[in-house]
Amino acid sequence: MTEKPKVGVYVCHCGINISSTVDVDAVAEFAQKLPDVKVARTYSYMCSDPGQVLIKKDIEEEGLNRIVVASCSPRMHEPTFRKAIAEAGVNPYFLEMANIREQCSWVHEEIEEGTAKAKKLVSASIAKVRLLEALETKEVEAEPAALVIGAGIAGIQAALDIADAGFQVYLVEKTPSVGGRMAQLDKTFPTLDCSACILTPKMVDAANHPNIELLSYSEVEEVNGFIGNFDVRVRKKARYVDFDKCTGCGDCASECRVKDRIPSEFDQGMGKRSAIYLPFPQAVPAKYTIDAGHCLYLTRGKCGKTPKCQEVCGAGAINFEQEDEFVEFKVGAVIVATGFDPFDASRKPEYGYDDYPNVITGMEMERLVSASGPTGGKIKIFNGEEEIEPKEVALIKCVGSRDSSVGNEYCSRVCCMYVAKQAHLIRDKLPDANIRIYYMDVRAFGKGFEEFYDRVRRENVRYIRGNPSEIFKRGNKLVVKAEDTLNSRPLEDEVDLVVLGVGLEPRADMRGVMDLLRLSQSPDRFFLEAHPKLRPVDTATDGVFLAGCAQGPKDIPDTVAQAKAAAASAMIPLARGKVTINAQVAVVNEATCRGCAYCVNICPYTAIEMVTVNRFGNEVEVARVNEALCKGCGSCSAACLSDSIQPKSFRDSQILPQIAALGVMR
Repeated sequence: MTEKPKVGVYVCHCGINISSTVDVDAVAEFAQKLPDVKVARTYSYMCSDPGQVLIKKDIEEEGLNRIVVASCSPRMHEPTFRKAIAEAGVNPYFLEMANIREQCSWVHEEIEEGTAKAKKLVSASIAKVRLLEALETKEVEAEPAALVIGAGIAGIQAALDIADAGFQVYLVEKTPSVGGRMAQLDKTFPTLDCSACILTPKMVDAANHPNIELLSYSEVEEVNGFIGNFDVRVRKKARYVDFDKCTGCGDCASECRVKDRIPSEFDQGMGKRSAIYLPFPQAVPAKYTIDAGHCLYLTRGKCGKTPKCQEVCGAGAINFEQEDEFVEFKVGAVIVATGFDPFDASRKPEYGYDDYPNVITGMEMERLVSASGPTGGKIKIFNGEEEIEPKEVALIKCVGSRDSSVGNEYCSRVCCMYVAKQAHLIRDKLPDANIRIYYMDVRAFGKGFEEFYDRVRRENVRYIRGNPSEIFKRGNKLVVKAEDTLNSRPLEDEVDLVVLGVGLEPRADMRGVMDLLRLSQSPDRFFLEAHPKLRPVDTATDGVFLAGCAQGPKDIPDTVAQAKAAAASAMIPLARGKVTINAQVAVVNEATCRGCAYCVNICPYTAIEMVTVNRFGNEVEVARVNEALCKGCGSCSAACLSDSIQPKSFRDSQILPQIAALGVMR
């Protein structure tokens, strides 16, 4: 027999957040008169310890078995109140929250209107809580291993932290070497540390760590399952080089018939590589890879009499018969650290990036000033007749950032400082050059950033406040057309070299990862976190975490900090060895299910499958919910043609009385 509901109603003042536009005492008095309400009280801060103690005391003394809290959004404090009533011996799902802050007091100015609406919301919550059912959470075992997708600095740091804690890590990188974008940088701001000097030891540590299985030149093909029990399938792309035999000597690349003819991706196309190549000198693993799209033997079936690389390889590592391999394993958590793409400057045609070779991007400048770059660190340009050192250099900030015309209204956060850093490096290499920076604002928000900005200005680098409108050619010079907004005068600035401080964008191939892990995008198109303040590394998919620029633009220190946070969060289920499954999941009435599979197709979490059951002596297909995957979103219930699938705690029999309670209040 179902126990008669004894409802306790608690109306929160939330300081003045609620009480300024809602008469909380009037709401409590109103609630006290509603059916099955035993106690109705107000308190200044219900989420505080005294507020929770008040609820627990009433449960003990008044025998309450249903609780309504009228306060803020359930997203904020529903777990808080569930825990409190569970400690007092009441099923934690006998709780209903009425949002009288965000949905009531914050959207009304008149206290009469706010109070009337609060009464309606509380009445509806009481109508529902009386009909709630007891639910029980379940636990499943968690696999003590993690998958990290992307091996830039974020992925490497996260992998090392998890591995150092004693858990197995599978670190997957789609390119032949780990290192990511940081490996392409020359120096890092504001300390001017050598990027490779900082990064390379971590790259080596990740490759040599006994708890890390590095899967470079690989891509994640499938991820199925749920938190604690993800089934992963990875494609190891054919290198056409035996990984175990290759010694990294480089003889093959030196003798390649298309030696130094292919634009180097690592050098942003400014340098050349062979068809068999090592991405950069410090690459990890130091194993060569054959580019199947440019290798003569793989594209044409012949490369002279015999392939030169095969002839000169003393280790016998070249294997043109190699095929892609697949690796399958289980993990308990996944970290997405897929990084970013630099903004494509071609999308701002007014700057002439496609037209003039002396208009380059910030990333190209990084390779130009790097000692391991295509020019050995020398800044040279072609003026139409010969290579010269530029005497007049302009750097332009916010190219592709804070720009609604290209769909990027956000600040990329790193441009202000990397442009200042590059101005410093140019000054170091070209002491006599005239250097100017065109800017809208200077955002030097980080530790040591303002001091570095001041240092660069003292090095005779001129900051001109104005956003250039056009770059065109005049003789052998580039002309930057702009307005100095501080002096309110137009400019036509003749220079030899223009560096575009391009911003950061989401990766072009992020859709594949989104589909694999059922992730969402925020308005800026980066991966969406579960909560921007309280859960900045979590996602809507339990057990999947974000690190680095996959979540949004950030510099190296913030990237490393977030990677460590993601690693710590991922280790919680791994360390516990088990995970708790959400109790508010959908359930199918198999007796009435018509087997149409609409719910299967619409479920965003792939939590529903069709199974064969015996019904009245006949074999029929019906839907069945995997409770470990279900998030109780209700999409299936909305699509069901026979009302056979309902989310627990949100059944029609519970929601309809709630709607009716709203309707009768005038």
